[in-house]
Amino acid sequence: MAKDFIGYQALTDSALRGVVRDALRRIEKSGLIGAHHFYLTFKTHAEGVDIPDFLKEQYPDEMTIIIQHQYWALKVKDDYFEVTLTFKKLPAPLHIPFSALTAFFDPGVQFGLQFRSDTETQKPAPGPVVVPPSQPEPSAEAPEPVAAKPAPVGEKAGPGEVVSLDSFRKK
Repeated sequence: MAKDFIGYQALTDSALRGVVRDALRRIEKSGLIGAHHFYLTFKTHAEGVDIPDFLKEQYPDEMTIIIQHQYWALKVKDDYFEVTLTFKKLPAPLHIPFSALTAFFDPGVQFGLQFRSDTETQKPAPGPVVVPPSQPEPSAEAPEPVAAKPAPVGEKAGPGEVVSLDSFRKK
């Protein structure tokens, strides 16, 4: 396979992080409507992430937050967003750059995206994953959504399975 000098994976990830940014901007202005709510997974030690120390200790690598019923002070900028959530009955302001995101999921409409982190840019990856409508909604009791895994390259996926974009490319 030829070397990608354009960096299509980085361009795709950036564009799809823009989808997350635009979705957050909509709820910043109007609030959540209908069944929409968001699971956002991010690297807790990524550059620019600012969360309380007790959360970094509890989630040393990755953390998933849910924006649904109780969130405050949502502010969305071009490169990051800020939101205040409660943990252990205490308000905690979070500052999360979009570059730190590893996954986004809106179970209200069964839509999700998965991103590569900056540390994975040197490894081959299947690319962003779009969760199909037939994936079951995560349980309300589950603390984190189950990460969608793409089908291995070259394998056919059954109905409702996440597939790698590589499986459709000519070799």
